[in-house]
Amino acid sequence: MPRPSRRYEDLTPARRRRLEAALLARSVVVGVLLFVAYYLLPLNKPESFGVLLLVGGLVLVAVVVAWQVRAIQNSPFPRLRGFQTLISGIPLLLVVFAAVYYLTGLTEPDSFTQPMDKIDAMYFTVTVFSTVGFGDITAKSDLARTLVTVQMLVNLVVIGLVAKVIFGAVDTGMKKRTAKHHEPPGPPAADRN
Repeated sequence: MPRPSRRYEDLTPARRRRLEAALLARSVVVGVLLFVAYYLLPLNKPESFGVLLLVGGLVLVAVVVAWQVRAIQNSPFPRLRGFQTLISGIPLLLVVFAAVYYLTGLTEPDSFTQPMDKIDAMYFTVTVFSTVGFGDITAKSDLARTLVTVQMLVNLVVIGLVAKVIFGAVDTGMKKRTAKHHEPPGPPAADRN
């Protein structure tokens, strides 16, 4: 019985659509779960979370990216896996910074131009991430400005370096897959003895 193809290009259009739909669904589910967790988690002890949340969150983002890079390189469909990594990784980064801004607003109410609830903190995070910066909420304190600066620098790293690493992992995965697909067949059964 011939082995089923593990190359994206060899899949039927229907199988490609199912694979792409599953990838998109998984990515959306991960993103939604991250946002739901952000809104449901009780972040009411700001004095114990602040810096720990930021450092721990950024370490978590780095670990997830490293783990995903390995998964991309070993995936039979590296391009799809890379796309999935970007779609589900960005919400993690947004949630980390939104939680930090929310906690900062609780501990130092004058840190921003208006009080921040969780929705305001997420809104502010997304405007900073997207570089839109409407100006309706701005950082006033040194701590808040430092946090926003850190987010802007992390955004640049995510957009530049992490995207390059993910696309490099996709390229490595494609090369591995191509090399595996083009390996010469072993000797005939009679020659193996």
